[in-house]
Amino acid sequence: MVPKSILSHVASLHSSSRPGYSIARRSLPLLSVPVRNSSYSPFGKAPLDPRKKVTIQTLQNLYKKGEPIAVLTAHDFPSAHVADTAGMDVVIVGDSLAMVALGMEDTNEVTMEEMLVHCRSVSRAVRNAFTIADLPMGSYELSPEQALQSALRIVKEGGMKAVKLEGGAEMAPTIRRITQAGIPVLSHIGLTPQRQHSIGGFRVQAKSASGAVKLLRDARAVQEAGAFMVLIEAVPAEVAALVTERLRVPTIGIGSGSGCSGQVLVQVDMVGNFPVGRFMPKFVKTYADVWGEALRGIEAYRRDVKSKGFPSIEYTYPISKRELDEFREVVDDLAKEDGRRTE
Repeated sequence: MVPKSILSHVASLHSSSRPGYSIARRSLPLLSVPVRNSSYSPFGKAPLDPRKKVTIQTLQNLYKKGEPIAVLTAHDFPSAHVADTAGMDVVIVGDSLAMVALGMEDTNEVTMEEMLVHCRSVSRAVRNAFTIADLPMGSYELSPEQALQSALRIVKEGGMKAVKLEGGAEMAPTIRRITQAGIPVLSHIGLTPQRQHSIGGFRVQAKSASGAVKLLRDARAVQEAGAFMVLIEAVPAEVAALVTERLRVPTIGIGSGSGCSGQVLVQVDMVGNFPVGRFMPKFVKTYADVWGEALRGIEAYRRDVKSKGFPSIEYTYPISKRELDEFREVVDDLAKEDGRRTE
């Protein structure tokens, strides 16, 4: 029922501006107020996922069984919710959100504070997958202690379970320091986007024998430092497969062939949530057309709004004729009061 305080407030508003008029002089019906008439619940009534939470032990078991590990990025609640519901083993809050969520030119622009906002959004959505977040550029390179402080923030404030950082053998001391504090680390080698300016841009790595040897040395160094997985980006498939064979931890490939222990893609890329003509890396396979479907739906909505085809009767809430007639009487009375005031 509508609280009397609300009716009193309405009456006071009218009585204060229209002398002699009191809405209370009529016996207004009290409207029935439903508990909720909104769809803005984050989860809705989706069925509970019967899967168990994915842990590092889960990932190790998949690796030992030879079952590929499915990894996908997410940057907010909806993208994380769908990735988790689809059964991803790992959800990564990648610093690629700089471009796909914040409209930046590259990953180097995103800050720790911005990453934390997106981490929290993703962590609220994921119920089962193992969550990892990138340490943004500038948050871990100065020293292992700086990196540990940043990693602690990602876990404590961002709600993530692990961190990812770029770099090979030179980052071993940093990886060791973070893992010694009990925070799992996913190491990222090969093409490292945060270091694009020092490696000549977004170019395939380890194409020479010497480059492949360096990749192997980097992989073994980060493994020995305590990394629980190694992400290998943009290297020849044969090289990535040979490196994977020489490790005791899983590898996650992105543009590095099927010989890795698992695969990752940027969600916005693989679901086609971008306009026609946007550049796509060679290794991206597009599995959907989110942009096209969204554009068609929004265009149809605009047409319906302009033609007053929306909202039609089935999208509105009813009121009984008696209640509506009584309300109209009140409106008519208010109109008469307004007319007397302008005379």
